[in-house]
Amino acid sequence: MHLSYWEIKNWFTDVDYTIVGSGIVGLHAALRLRERFPAAKILVLEKGMLPQGASTKNAGFACFGSLSEIVEDLKTHTEEEVIALVQKRWSGLQLLRKRIPDAVLDYKPFGGYELFLEDEESLYVECVNKMAFVNEILNPIFRGGVFTKEVDRFGFKGTKEYLIFNPFEGQIDTGNMMQELLRQAVAANILILNQQTVTGFEDKGSGVEVALGDFSFATQKLLFATNGFAAELTQGQVKPARAQVLITEPIPNLDIKGTFHLDRGYYYFRNIGDRILLGGGRNLAFEEETTTEMGQTEIIQKKLEQLLKEVILPNQDIEIAHRWSGIMGIGASKNPIVTNLSQNVYCGVRMGGMGVAIGSLIGTELADLV
Repeated sequence: MHLSYWEIKNWFTDVDYTIVGSGIVGLHAALRLRERFPAAKILVLEKGMLPQGASTKNAGFACFGSLSEIVEDLKTHTEEEVIALVQKRWSGLQLLRKRIPDAVLDYKPFGGYELFLEDEESLYVECVNKMAFVNEILNPIFRGGVFTKEVDRFGFKGTKEYLIFNPFEGQIDTGNMMQELLRQAVAANILILNQQTVTGFEDKGSGVEVALGDFSFATQKLLFATNGFAAELTQGQVKPARAQVLITEPIPNLDIKGTFHLDRGYYYFRNIGDRILLGGGRNLAFEEETTTEMGQTEIIQKKLEQLLKEVILPNQDIEIAHRWSGIMGIGASKNPIVTNLSQNVYCGVRMGGMGVAIGSLIGTELADLV
């Protein structure tokens, strides 16, 4: 790497804690370690120019699961597990808002809505029938009913007359969130190096040797916060899941405000000022979207545009301003993995597409493992 004496001395010598990944989890872990160990040398390594996975690429939903997602989760997880997951997400959101003021997050408590297409009769009936039960099991968390039926006032087309409304959901500015976390990390004397890819590591008992290509350095503890890129670390318990997103040009007189879910969370959209951000569709091509490659595919982009122009904003002339993608970390279970990989190596991964909600909590739990 052709490093100078000064670079090795100041950045790579006497390192106490090295965190791989500068996303929501990694930066919360770093800030929590600084709270616990005021004099420690903390180094964050990030392989991208900016956090590479989903932390700067997500839709900015301050959510904990739509009704259809929770109903679906109850089929693959126990009732206790589902309640615990929602509790973690809700606690994580409160932790995030405690660390970053709402004004900085641009937090807007517009509530969340779920809409059902006209041909989703069985899913709609199932969700409506189970709404009272889901409200009951979530009551200890929210001290009140979470989901209610409301008549669609937004003018969606080809959907059921009623939406499911959730008053506890909000939206944030993802860019503001990450910029503030980075600012806090720098202010806390946490070293952050970008464009650095960890190519190997070895736990030697007394510490860990970390390889960055042909250069290696020693750290007392190594923490991985790489979420969608953690397949090798976890023996396949985490799989990458690409999420494709688009955003429109400004739309005059846009009346849509809030966060919106469709089809068990596989599609989602929101307003950003007078624009619509819309993402999802990986259920159209699960295998192709199980990738760590950024990019878009025609099948998903066409579906997103169809939803936008036929369902969300029918009979309007809409221009797409920008498209991008992010990489989430999912698995057979939606429970995050926060564990020791060896004596001095730890990981906090598998956010299950809920990184905004759960990332702050998982980062804190990861740091508290040390």
